[in-house]
Amino acid sequence: MPPAPTGQGALDLGDARPASRPTTRPPGRVVRVVPDVAGIAKRFDYVVPARLDDQVSVGTVVRIDLHGRRVAGWVVEVDVETPEGVELRELSRVTGVGPAPELVALADWAAWRWAGRPRTFLRAASPPGRVLSLPPTPRTGDQIEREPVRSDHRFEVEVRRLPPAADRYPVVTAALDALPADGDALVLCPSVAQARALADRLRRDGRPTALVAHDQPGTAAAGEWARAAAGGGTVVGARAGAWAPVPRLGCIVVLDEHDEAYAEEGSPTWHAREVVLERAARAEVPVLLVSSNPTLEALAAGSLVAPERSAERRGWPALEVVDRREEDPAAGMLTEPLAALLRRAGRVLCVVNRTGRSRLSACAICREVVGCAACEGPVAQPDEDTLRCTRCGTERPVLCHLCGSTRFRVLRPGVSRLREELAALVGEPVDEVTGAAADAPTSRVVVGTEAVLHRVTAADAVAFLDIDQELLAPRERAREQAFALLARAARLVRGREEHGRLLVQTRRPEDVVIQAALHADPARVAEAEAEVRRTFRLSPFAAVADVSGVAAAAFVAALGRPPGIEVQGGGGAWRIRADDHTTLCDALAAVERPPGRLRIDVDPLRA
Repeated sequence: MPPAPTGQGALDLGDARPASRPTTRPPGRVVRVVPDVAGIAKRFDYVVPARLDDQVSVGTVVRIDLHGRRVAGWVVEVDVETPEGVELRELSRVTGVGPAPELVALADWAAWRWAGRPRTFLRAASPPGRVLSLPPTPRTGDQIEREPVRSDHRFEVEVRRLPPAADRYPVVTAALDALPADGDALVLCPSVAQARALADRLRRDGRPTALVAHDQPGTAAAGEWARAAAGGGTVVGARAGAWAPVPRLGCIVVLDEHDEAYAEEGSPTWHAREVVLERAARAEVPVLLVSSNPTLEALAAGSLVAPERSAERRGWPALEVVDRREEDPAAGMLTEPLAALLRRAGRVLCVVNRTGRSRLSACAICREVVGCAACEGPVAQPDEDTLRCTRCGTERPVLCHLCGSTRFRVLRPGVSRLREELAALVGEPVDEVTGAAADAPTSRVVVGTEAVLHRVTAADAVAFLDIDQELLAPRERAREQAFALLARAARLVRGREEHGRLLVQTRRPEDVVIQAALHADPARVAEAEAEVRRTFRLSPFAAVADVSGVAAAAFVAALGRPPGIEVQGGGGAWRIRADDHTTLCDALAAVERPPGRLRIDVDPLRA
């Protein structure tokens, strides 16, 4: 269970301050409000006018007068005691229904846990549009009152490992059927598209369902949020769904727990899995984490339930490993096994995480590796006419700075160059997919970065043209992330019974990631990763935060070296480490943020 904050003092909220003072204090009860204004961490007290008294409770969205302008805010405390002689303004008006009291409290915890401010999380827990009232609660017979769940369930975490080709839907319906009569479920999916597909499937089966997805038009999204807040049905959402209203929460299911889409890239860098674990612990309800390759964080949080080995092997496709150790390192990526796969398979996706035409080239005349003339950094070729330094950004024409030749030999081709080569090989058009691409590809053969695995819904084969780039990436979670890519591809091509195929080209065929996919055994990666992370004190065996930005030096200086805190780094980037999150987050929360840009990345995924 994630740690709780050590008290209100652990939050960087500032003092509760009265609003600007009129000449006399109006009668009425006093509430405390968090303004929806970036950069303001303080809470302000206001008087509830008599006309609004029955509409205001914890979580209500209101409008307040603050420093000469009218802004939105959330009521986070009611019946506040204000010192005598302090004059307060009244709330201007009530905007509508907001997050439930338990989510307001959870927002305070999340602000402590990820060194942020409650405003970020209150926004995530609020409706995407104005909600004035909630619809009637759907009923099944004489059941369902809007009260907390009362059952024999308790907080426990189960980690269910499923092979990539397995259908997740029966797992979801089994969890729903196991709910007590007065309980509802919250189900999270990695993307809004997957959440929408799941919600549609549940509705076709006659199960009341609300889809909390902020990508819908405002009125429709607000309506779904209101149906979720009314209770009486399953609530489905993506990352932000961790904050969806579920008044009678009975269980939480997280599908594809390993997917990095559950982590917020912006600051604060919160993770939906950790939010729902804390939420379930407070509500004392069970959590089911479902994944083909569970993360170490999930395995540390709960008990693993794995399928039988025969079933797991059937759920992984056949894997062909192309051993390139004996080949010339400068040889191209279009090998004979790849050509054979392209000839015999139907739709084939070719994956290489390098955009542009080239990421490494050598002069064809003097054989000098092309580098930046300004800083000697690595140079990429984003298009036919330009060389760009990946370190300092300097651009120049496609010209060798030593001999002046315009002829280059590509050592590490990018997606654009490979598209041309593949099209020449197969004699038909080949589509290119990168993160910037908008349209879904239509060609039989498609080449792209890992974005292609998300843009295409099904394929007959997936070929990783240079899996070593992922295995040897300078990231702490490189092996876990590389295996996740293989599992994602395995789902697209389905299992052995559907004749799905994977092909990986590598000079590391004995790598644990390759062997785990070859033998359909994710436990091999988990065991190897656990040993490394335990040795180097990485998550989940320690609590880690990376601090960067213009104000990082001032923040680290103010942090000092409190007991249990280890600080490493310099030059604009620091790593702060502790044995547990209570120690780490208390230390971060005790420091007042200095002015200037500051990013605090707690539990970094891409370090």
